[in-house]
Amino acid sequence: MAGDGIRVALAAPNEAAAAAGERVVLAGGNAVDAALAAALVTMVNEVGIVSLSSGGFVTVQPPEAEPFTVDGWMDMPGRGGSPLGGGTWDVVTEYGDGVETTIGPGSVAVHGSVAAFGEVHARDGRLPWRDLVAPAIEVARGGFRLSRASRYYLDHVHLDIYGWDEASRVALHDRDGRLTRGPVVLPDLVATLRQLADEGPAALHTGDLGRRIAADVTARGGILDADDLAAYAPVVRPSLTTRMGAWTLATTPPPSVGGVCVAAMLRLLEDRPHGPWTPDDVDHLVRVQRAVLGHRLDILDHADDVTAAAASLLDQVDRDHLAVLESGSTAHVSAADSDGLACSVTVSSGYGAGFIAEGTGIWLNNCLGEQELNPRGLHGSAPGTRLLSNMAPTVGRHDDGSALAIGSPGADRITTALAQVLALFVNGGLSLRDAVDHPRVHLHRAGRPGEVLKREAEPTMYFGGVGAALVGPDGRLDAAADPRREGATRLVAGPAS
Repeated sequence: MAGDGIRVALAAPNEAAAAAGERVVLAGGNAVDAALAAALVTMVNEVGIVSLSSGGFVTVQPPEAEPFTVDGWMDMPGRGGSPLGGGTWDVVTEYGDGVETTIGPGSVAVHGSVAAFGEVHARDGRLPWRDLVAPAIEVARGGFRLSRASRYYLDHVHLDIYGWDEASRVALHDRDGRLTRGPVVLPDLVATLRQLADEGPAALHTGDLGRRIAADVTARGGILDADDLAAYAPVVRPSLTTRMGAWTLATTPPPSVGGVCVAAMLRLLEDRPHGPWTPDDVDHLVRVQRAVLGHRLDILDHADDVTAAAASLLDQVDRDHLAVLESGSTAHVSAADSDGLACSVTVSSGYGAGFIAEGTGIWLNNCLGEQELNPRGLHGSAPGTRLLSNMAPTVGRHDDGSALAIGSPGADRITTALAQVLALFVNGGLSLRDAVDHPRVHLHRAGRPGEVLKREAEPTMYFGGVGAALVGPDGRLDAAADPRREGATRLVAGPAS
């Protein structure tokens, strides 16, 4: 109604991030402002999960325009001619039932998530950029305790990945060498965030911060240099859309493979389930996962032209449908507001390269070392090439005008978690809360030797961390944050205009 302030539903990974979103709404911000401010806080306090050295995607459903996705995912470095192949080593951890990853300076890719935030903010944000960074500065200034998701991950890797670099080891460990239970304080991070607030996202690419990161990486034997950061640019693309019941859902297009897999699964699920999953529904769901994730492992991950390969898969799904079935570390924020604007943000730093860039307080990513996302090998892609991604931040518009933002972290479980929650919400008629809380299944190594169907006996972050925000046709707000990852929600009314 005229004169009323904007109202925002927000789902964030933790309470501090949710409070950041609430703060900017109370200052007059909208769903985009809330989502970006919350995501920036997660880059401070979700250690080991995400940092300012991250890549990601933002999908936006404007109130009266077509949805779009801003691709801020990682580039392959090496534009400056640094020699390839050094500065890395492999680590095997017990995290996620056993993960082998490559860490060290040579595993650091070209970050892009904050650059993507800048693009989205310029298009649809309301508040000044510095206001979005202010909550992150406050969290960094006071120090913070590790979130449940961070502690769960770091319990497995705090020495193997984060113990070799002196600054990293000191920040995360107590005097006895155990993972700290006190506040984490990074002396340089506050100054870094202030530079980011003053200079905007360019500070991490063409500014002093970008030059410091590149200099430290190359000095330690990595290949990320100043030319890579200066040349980086986020890319705005039309979102990949899928019709599901009365909803038009929009997600990440290629070269991300995550959105393609979500779209294919949703189309193959038909209109199932008609309530909570039945045993027959679950059998069908497993066939869908095997078909789509197997196709990804066979085709999409190795395609020279991911866009063409993705279009071919979706054409086959639409044409042959059930015949196809006979033939996979992140943070997420969702926000929707009473103007009908929905914003879905997913960001990741991989498993972490294990070190802090000197003088910045920024833990660096190891996205070149995520072996499942680099089928051509550690340095096998040409400089400037976008890496593969499982991410699929998704928005939706209902025929009645409702708007939805939804997404999840969880590596290869992102796509299966989202498909199951959306199917329960749209087809099954469950509430957003019940759809997020419902037990999940995931087919690991679909169609490969060692294929295992994993069924969730109790909530665990292995099966994702879905966050969703919804605004109804009457302006009523709803939000659900996954209990698997200590998620937090806010329903906030901003000041009257």
